[in-house]
Amino acid sequence: MGEVENPQITRRTTRLSSFSSSGMPNPKNVELESKPLTINDLAFGNESINFDELMSSLHGRRPQIRELLRLLGPLNSPISPIFMYGGASVGKTSTILQIFKYLKRPFVYCSCITCYSPRILFESVLNQLLLHRRTESNGYSSAKRCDKPSDFVNLLREALVKVVEDLKMNAEKSGSKKSAQRTSGRMVYLIFDNLERIREWNKSEILPFLFKLYDVLKMPEVGLIFVSATSPDTYYSDTGCVEPVHVYFPDYTDDDLHQIFTRRSPGNSKLYSSFLEAVLRPFCRVTRRVDELSTAFSSLFQIYCEGVDDLGAVPDEHMKNRLYCHLKPHIGPAMNEVFKVLSRPSPEVATNKIKRKVVPTKDGFGESCNEVDFHMSDCAKYLLISAFIASRNPATLDASLFDSTGGCSSRKRKRKSSQKSMEQKEIAEQESVMKGPGTFPLERLLAIFQCITSVSEYSTDEEAETGRNNNNNGLMCDVLLQLSSLCNANFISKGGSCPLEGSLRYRSMVSEDLALKVARTLKFPLSKYLYR
Repeated sequence: MGEVENPQITRRTTRLSSFSSSGMPNPKNVELESKPLTINDLAFGNESINFDELMSSLHGRRPQIRELLRLLGPLNSPISPIFMYGGASVGKTSTILQIFKYLKRPFVYCSCITCYSPRILFESVLNQLLLHRRTESNGYSSAKRCDKPSDFVNLLREALVKVVEDLKMNAEKSGSKKSAQRTSGRMVYLIFDNLERIREWNKSEILPFLFKLYDVLKMPEVGLIFVSATSPDTYYSDTGCVEPVHVYFPDYTDDDLHQIFTRRSPGNSKLYSSFLEAVLRPFCRVTRRVDELSTAFSSLFQIYCEGVDDLGAVPDEHMKNRLYCHLKPHIGPAMNEVFKVLSRPSPEVATNKIKRKVVPTKDGFGESCNEVDFHMSDCAKYLLISAFIASRNPATLDASLFDSTGGCSSRKRKRKSSQKSMEQKEIAEQESVMKGPGTFPLERLLAIFQCITSVSEYSTDEEAETGRNNNNNGLMCDVLLQLSSLCNANFISKGGSCPLEGSLRYRSMVSEDLALKVARTLKFPLSKYLYR
């Protein structure tokens, strides 16, 4: 997530960790499972850090840490719901968990990745509040079975009331005599991480329900914290619920990433710093995700060290130049692998040939060249074409351009155009050119993307079709991540939200020539989908 790994919570053990490598139950975990949970287990246990350790452990996130500490307030202070958002791998989860380790306040953490259905999410929250551990002795069953949001509200209120009472008693005991208090205060916080995954559940009522949970519970001792990789306007509109307080986590800067990876340097920090100077800047044009950069850098650093006799030596300028010349041929292919999506393999990647790139200018137009290579996957290229179609064509023509199978409709009625209609069409086309590319919502972009990718599946020859059918699902993965990369590269621009729809709108910034060149690399008939 961020520059430090997620802190391990002692009260949460997995079923796999309960067994040793020999397949027998781990004695330590068996002893841990036999010990009943207490109210102190809602905090981080014996793990604690001071303020200086908190600020130094999360490089580049000091403003967000101070803002979250301000919103959480002093001990036992009621809070409004907090909505933390930012791109993937920018330190959101690490930051909030480190803050609670510092504050020693009780909380419940649920990730919508592991809790992949409403029932699992509801029961995970209740199990933690009811101090219930799923073990072999109870058949790994939950404390309460809960499928419906209405049942969850009733069970959640009962569990919260009991937890708050236990926290008050715990505070009174710690005040009467000096005891080792592991929890602080009478507030309990519910943290819902990876909130964007809920949209994949086909349960449209779960997200509004979670955002209204603060109003439904009406308990000042409960705080709600939402963590998401997408912006708030993709979730809710004016539904009458309390507006969460937004805390934005921007992408790491080049200096932040350099500091993060320097602290993770394996062995010689001077040698690794010289390696970062060679690879960090070009890779930051492609991605700033720490997890993706870590994967790419691990293999590249091994290649970088192949020409080093003494790994403990401090590299000088001559040595840096020699190592960079050795590494340079491998940087381009590694950048292509960053956003690799399972799709039809291109001959350029197979032969490791790197063509001249098209560098987008400020107005979005690229340099003219015969062939293009953007260091991106086929998925991103299809997304770029989809954005161009959405900006070029009126939204009212989408139904006529795409039939029920996703292809270009071949059943259009041909009419004999009169001279007057031809003049009106020419005037409308000139006005469209003068207006420039139009804006479009995310939903329309994804719909066109799905249509044209399904067309490409059936328009290839038999051999290519066989390979594509096996890998078709990969073409739809991480589309939002690809869209963010295209926006950062100025191929697609973000516009203001529509006052009627309330959703963010986008605009294609590439020329028709550039879009046609990209389409030709994919053998996609773009001209058939353009309004003339």
